[in-house]
Amino acid sequence: MRRPPTSSSFSLKLKINSIISIYFLFFSLPVYAGAYEDILIAVQNDDNVAVIDLIHRGMDVNTTDRSGSSLLMTAARNGNQPLVTLLLANRANPKHQNQYGDSALALASLKGYFAIADLLLAAGADVNPEGWAPLHYAAFSGHTKLAALLLSHGAKIDARAPNGQTALMLAAKNGKLELVHLLLNARADMNLTDLNGKSAQRLAEQQRNSDIADYLRKMDATN
Repeated sequence: MRRPPTSSSFSLKLKINSIISIYFLFFSLPVYAGAYEDILIAVQNDDNVAVIDLIHRGMDVNTTDRSGSSLLMTAARNGNQPLVTLLLANRANPKHQNQYGDSALALASLKGYFAIADLLLAAGADVNPEGWAPLHYAAFSGHTKLAALLLSHGAKIDARAPNGQTALMLAAKNGKLELVHLLLNARADMNLTDLNGKSAQRLAEQQRNSDIADYLRKMDATN
């Protein structure tokens, strides 16, 4: 006949279980902290194999750095299309924004990474967020093909950046004539002014972009 457990054996089991719990708690924390740093370093260094391996071992695909930038955002900023594809396949959030309001699509638009922007848009990235929108960044940097892609996905052509400037104003100010043509052909409003009361034409004149200023003046005269 089996004997019931004594109080001493029961206490011993409790002690052993407590020791095991403390052991795993103590030794699992540094491993997680190390993995966190490892995955941030890996994505920054375009080490795609290491990034995916760490995700498959349990790291969150939406892990962020201290500024709130996600793995997907860093991969997009780096122009790492294969990693962007892998992260999206592992359900990375394409709409995530960091503390500055930037998203993966915004960073791809700033750098002119057309293929990456196309992937992000197909995955549901927000083309019209509050603040600095992807179209603002594309216009600022002069990425005409990418700006056309954003417009084809419903980007608001006259959306205002925090400084009150539209994509047309940014393109005019930065001397991006081809983009100015694209935006006007898409019916951008050239009569809008920024927070300082300056239109796209005035901004072009101020920056001595005479070709753009002349073109805007000509377009204004024909309207």
